[in-house]
Amino acid sequence: MSERIVAVSGVGSGFGRAIAAAFISDGARVFGCDVDHAGLAAAQACGVEVASVDLSDRQGARGWIANIVANTGRLDVLVNNAGGVLGQAHRPFPEVEDADWDAIFAVNVHAAAALSQAAVARMALAGGGAIVNIASGASLKASLTGVQAYCAAKHAMLGLTRQLAQEFGTAGIRVNAVAPGFVITNEATQAQWHSYGEAGQAALIGRTALRRLGKPEDIAQAVLFLSSKNANFITGQILSVDGGQ
Repeated sequence: MSERIVAVSGVGSGFGRAIAAAFISDGARVFGCDVDHAGLAAAQACGVEVASVDLSDRQGARGWIANIVANTGRLDVLVNNAGGVLGQAHRPFPEVEDADWDAIFAVNVHAAAALSQAAVARMALAGGGAIVNIASGASLKASLTGVQAYCAAKHAMLGLTRQLAQEFGTAGIRVNAVAPGFVITNEATQAQWHSYGEAGQAALIGRTALRRLGKPEDIAQAVLFLSSKNANFITGQILSVDGGQ
């Protein structure tokens, strides 16, 4: 990744920060965005060139990519990492409000689409690039969170991955997704883990071949691989990084 230009959304914590650190350690120049100012400061201390960007504003998302290209002249890798349940918990489906549904889709799907729109134009001019979308085990089955919008959004992320891979393959742009298993990355996942109780925690680990929870670094290494020349003939795929669930 020496001298590659990489953009990572949601760089303030969890997967995003680990992904950025992995790219930096491999020689890339990394740009990251988030709305968490403390998280941005921590990422900046690790060498990330940060910007505060509200990704629910799709024009702002596209503008962030445009600024990176204006600054560097190119973009080699885009990692659509920003997402999550936004603090929401399971509610009976008839009680889910439109605003809560839309907020999850705005950050998980619409932002990824807007960032990718801005990225593929530049990548096509440069002869290629790589996009890696952070999906979820909930892209392939029901979500452990029980948040219906999150599960639907992550399924949509997989559809976006496959469609863009088909559309931009002839331009040398590879588009893949990583589907993490359960990883404790923030207060929301910590609370989710505690909600299972000892028996539920043991059952979850027991369904995992490697008998442990994942770490953000596990996800980061998968992203690094899919972005690299070692994955030159891989596109339109979803790589489950879940310890063998």
